[in-house]
Amino acid sequence: MRVPASPLITNTMNTAPILPGNWLGMLGGGQLGRMFCFAAQSMGYKVCVLDPDPRCPAGAVADRLIVADYRDEKALSELASLCPAVSTEFENVPAQSLDFLAQTTTVSPAGRCVAIAQDRIAEKRFIESCGVPVAPHLVIASNNAMAALDDAALSAVLPGILKTARLGYDGKGQVRVATTAEARSAYAQLGGVPCVLEKRLALAFEVSVLSARGADGTVATYPLAQNVHANGILATTTVPAPDASPALQDAARTAAATIAARMDYVGVLCVEFFILQDGSLIANEMAPRPHNSGHYTIDACAASQFEQQVRAMARLPLGEARQHSPAVMLNLLGDVWFDGDTPRMPDWASVVALPSARLHLYGKEDARVGRKMGHITFAGATLDEARDATDAAAKFLNISLDD
Repeated sequence: MRVPASPLITNTMNTAPILPGNWLGMLGGGQLGRMFCFAAQSMGYKVCVLDPDPRCPAGAVADRLIVADYRDEKALSELASLCPAVSTEFENVPAQSLDFLAQTTTVSPAGRCVAIAQDRIAEKRFIESCGVPVAPHLVIASNNAMAALDDAALSAVLPGILKTARLGYDGKGQVRVATTAEARSAYAQLGGVPCVLEKRLALAFEVSVLSARGADGTVATYPLAQNVHANGILATTTVPAPDASPALQDAARTAAATIAARMDYVGVLCVEFFILQDGSLIANEMAPRPHNSGHYTIDACAASQFEQQVRAMARLPLGEARQHSPAVMLNLLGDVWFDGDTPRMPDWASVVALPSARLHLYGKEDARVGRKMGHITFAGATLDEARDATDAAAKFLNISLDD
């Protein structure tokens, strides 16, 4: 593909909108990058994706794919020279790479925002500094630090979950522990890397706040989403959150807006919260990008989370976050492609026969147990209709929805 020598920028001022016809860049070529491509291309943009995997899902639909390591400065410079704005599809892209890009192009969210989300220790400290409560926890920075902790200090946050400070997601890098002996053993098993030991609390349910924030500080926030996880991976999202009171919704939205404003964040941000049995709210973690719990917005909202990501990075006015249809999102893992150890083809015909079902598959060639392969959004006239369709599809696909 022949690439123009320079982007089609109508105004070189940093505050001017980046209009359709220009290139937008994306670090990361997974399913989030793929859905970003669809949204950007539908608005008239061309998308260049940088990913080390030549077979990445976004690469199959992007206008251009640069196959390179995320730290490759030559490849990053090529991306920056082509694209007047760049974003990232996941937080494990090196923050230093975002900082490097920011020397010559617009990057949102900024590397400093992504750096906070990359480290659970920094993340908890930052959220606390915003006046938002987090779960009781201990920071364990090294083997020496663990050895220096007495059993009383460990017991104060037990039973708990030991989480690696970096590179943990979807339940990876996490071990449940109930005793001091288990905590010490688990820390050794995780390699003695910096960790957070977080107390397990009595939860009523979990929610997430998804919002988009523009460079001018304007914010568009979606309705509160209620999430159910299985083995550390999101299983379903129901919107609007059926168990959240108006007061709880306001509190969660206010907390998320405070976190975004304190970071001077630009882009789509998801903040996950635990709701305790006493009704109080605890921040769990944040994702500086579109989020799995926001996939329903493609089919059930005026503007999807991916359209908002395009608008924010292109310095366009944000779209409307209004939800027009009650919805349930069902995650599709690679397990659906197996009956025990035997590969099988899922019963898609029965699923798409459900009137409210909208099937989204991510173009991944190899189905593996636990791998995110797609999702289905059930956008019904009522929430009960969406829930009934979800239950029916789960039976067709042999997915257990038991909590």
